Amino acid sequence: MRLATFNVLHGRSPVDGRVALDRFAAAVAALDADVLALQEVDLGQPRSGRADLTQIAADAMGARDHRFVATLHGPPGVWWSPRRPPTGWAYGIALLSRFPVDEWRVVNLPRRAPLTWVPHARRWTSKLVRDEPRAAIAAVVRCPEGLLTVAGTHVSYLRGWNTHQLALVLDGLRDLPRPLALLGDLNMLPDLAAATTGMRALASALTYPVADPVRQIDHVLAEGALRATAPARSVDTGLSDHRALVVDVTLDG
Repeated sequence: MRLATFNVLHGRSPVDGRVALDRFAAAVAALDADVLALQEVDLGQPRSGRADLTQIAADAMGARDHRFVATLHGPPGVWWSPRRPPTGWAYGIALLSRFPVDEWRVVNLPRRAPLTWVPHARRWTSKLVRDEPRAAIAAVVRCPEGLLTVAGTHVSYLRGWNTHQLALVLDGLRDLPRPLALLGDLNMLPDLAAATTGMRALASALTYPVADPVRQIDHVLAEGALRATAPARSVDTGLSDHRALVVDVTLDG
């Protein structure tokens, strides 16, 4: 089966700066993923035609089950956290599967304080930062070879805080069935992602920035009897500032 992760930048094209929903649907369909993790997903936002991008993606790939998790509500520029009542305008992450899902789980992650200590050169300095609430979503997928837990997340860009959030994601999933595949924009390089999670990389390909990628910050990691059957692909879909990361996998044993 095929796993893919894609930070979609709410479906915007870097070429013309527009969000075209048919173009977004075509990009998702072309990935031909069986399980797809999406980040920076809009719901009801004027900038993306007030569309439900998760539903459009689900229809495009033929997903049987899918879930959207809002990490922010309201229009861009005046976000507020999901603790406030939802307005119909939201932004977050999504997970979609062509196979039936036995169980869903959401892990909400803490937000860094606005005034925080960050590394600068060879010392730490205080800085006002604008991070946002984060979350992970996991699904226990009943695929043809057996049960597989797949989780998608988009952790902070702040060094140190992103590794803390990633550890919390794994802690929140510790009792779900293995094998486990962890997909998403982790805002860190492969060595740090592997060291933080103790998981194996199933996909090695440069993903950012989209036009001429020089680093991999999008990942597909595995724990347990799951292996890649072919080299991963980094796909320029014509959308977003990230490339999608796609890998074909199989369950062993």
